[in-house]
Amino acid sequence: MTIATANISDYDAITQVIQHYIDGARSGRGGDMKPAFHDDATIYGYVGPDLFAGPIQGLYDWNDENGPAKDIQSRIVHIDVVGTVASVRLESDNWTGHRFTDFFNLLKEDGKWKIMNKVFHLHA
Repeated sequence: MTIATANISDYDAITQVIQHYIDGARSGRGGDMKPAFHDDATIYGYVGPDLFAGPIQGLYDWNDENGPAKDIQSRIVHIDVVGTVASVRLESDNWTGHRFTDFFNLLKEDGKWKIMNKVFHLHA
């Protein structure tokens, strides 16, 4: 059995991808998040009893409407990398008064990491 290990450069690149997402939250501009995501990325999670689901453009639109989260505090609490796939868990607090746990699945395509989907939990 062979155990594949990720290069430190992959962890650094993934961290930079997630930083685009955080920077977009902070600025309140969906376009600032866009470099982190694949064009066909999706998002899923509940806002109260309502399912928020579909193309990632929904996140960009929500972020534009929500405005800047200047006081957001975010931490990557887990990165798991195997070859060309990765998962990330991100905890964010004070996103304009909201607390989120995000799970991202990433794919390394043409040497670049992109978020393929986001699944989130909005804490009460």
